[in-house]
Amino acid sequence: MMGVKKSLNRQILELAIPSMLAGITIPLVGMADTAIAGRLGSATAIGGIAIGSTLFDLLYWNFGFLRVGTAGITAQAFGRGDRHDIVRTGLQGIVIALAFSLLLILIQWPFANLVLWLSPSSPEVEAMAKEYFFIRIWAAPAVLSLFVFRGWFIGVQNTLASMIMDVVINIANIGFSLFLALNLGMGIKGIALGTVIAQYIGIVCGIFLLFVYYRKMVRYVSPALVFRKDGWKKYFNLSGNLFVRSVCMLLIYTGFTFLAAKYGDTLLAVATIMMKLLLLFAYFVDGFAYAGEALTGKFIGARNRPALMKSIKLLLIWGSGVGVVSTILYIAGDQLFLRLMTSTPEVIQAAQPFLPWLYTMPLISCLTFMWDGIFIGATAGKALRNTMIISVAAFYVFYLALEGSLGIQSLWIGYAAHLVARSVSQTIMARKHVFNAI
Repeated sequence: MMGVKKSLNRQILELAIPSMLAGITIPLVGMADTAIAGRLGSATAIGGIAIGSTLFDLLYWNFGFLRVGTAGITAQAFGRGDRHDIVRTGLQGIVIALAFSLLLILIQWPFANLVLWLSPSSPEVEAMAKEYFFIRIWAAPAVLSLFVFRGWFIGVQNTLASMIMDVVINIANIGFSLFLALNLGMGIKGIALGTVIAQYIGIVCGIFLLFVYYRKMVRYVSPALVFRKDGWKKYFNLSGNLFVRSVCMLLIYTGFTFLAAKYGDTLLAVATIMMKLLLLFAYFVDGFAYAGEALTGKFIGARNRPALMKSIKLLLIWGSGVGVVSTILYIAGDQLFLRLMTSTPEVIQAAQPFLPWLYTMPLISCLTFMWDGIFIGATAGKALRNTMIISVAAFYVFYLALEGSLGIQSLWIGYAAHLVARSVSQTIMARKHVFNAI
């Protein structure tokens, strides 16, 4: 028994550590963009980045199924030892990614103008958001294709390759954005252009890694494999449920930013910084969630129920540990984190009443992140959809009920409520959709 546990712990760490290292760099990019904007001299610049980034959240989060669906289906094919299905899933994902990226480029003007018209942000923030958006949108083909690359690498249990790709992208993003925005004086336009350049560098890196690790699989590539009807049916059945899940997540996360904007540029800047800091924890714990995707899918594909159950138990323990450690770090370094994010005194002062949320959110959310990975590996799309519908209802019910008396604090209460609703509903649904998947 102990030998099995040790072996599973080793597998979890081998998958989680590269994902954590890569994951930490992802919010660092967003934090770097916010920090660079903060050095431009006003809260308006931070708000412009926040709203501009939210526009991309509205677009790209709807396509999270490209990564999630690819990871789950590929992991189960890996567990079965089905190389044809492994290759087919990746190819079909890329075809879908390129088709949708063309659509996003075509609708960029009406989309941005409509969303910004609905936003309560100031004219100054809106103008900066447009500058950012209309440059960064040209990275869409690379961004959506990279979703597929990440999911595929996770599915074949190679988070090291995914880490290398993400680290290259994120270092390039920070470097180019910093150089273009500050050294060349391009401001927000430079931040956006730096992101575009970095995404295409990522595609080149991903293709290189495919040939390094999986050159032998190239012989399985064929048009007939790409257009097999059974493969498309499975992909779209899962993707439909995951799309609804993504829309629900958008209603929460973009709703949070847009609702925060009505309280003024300073509190919008505070909300943006706080969410960026919380995302640092989220991407850290996601390393173990990605391990959950890979192992759950592999063991279900291999029909190994004992290993599945043991891995789930260990994954939940690891995730809880990350939550506790993150809370300790936030308490110890709260002021340092704030000053790294902005040099604007009014923003730092306004953030003080919201710091308790920074301390408690990792404890509230750690289990739901782990369940997400486990459900994804089980390709339990319907359950993921239903838990998010429950969660988005919890967010808005609590916010609307308390906003009149608590103001912007009700936004944080609603956010916490949605996390609790997710973890509770996922725990209840796990037996049917995960434990009994074999």
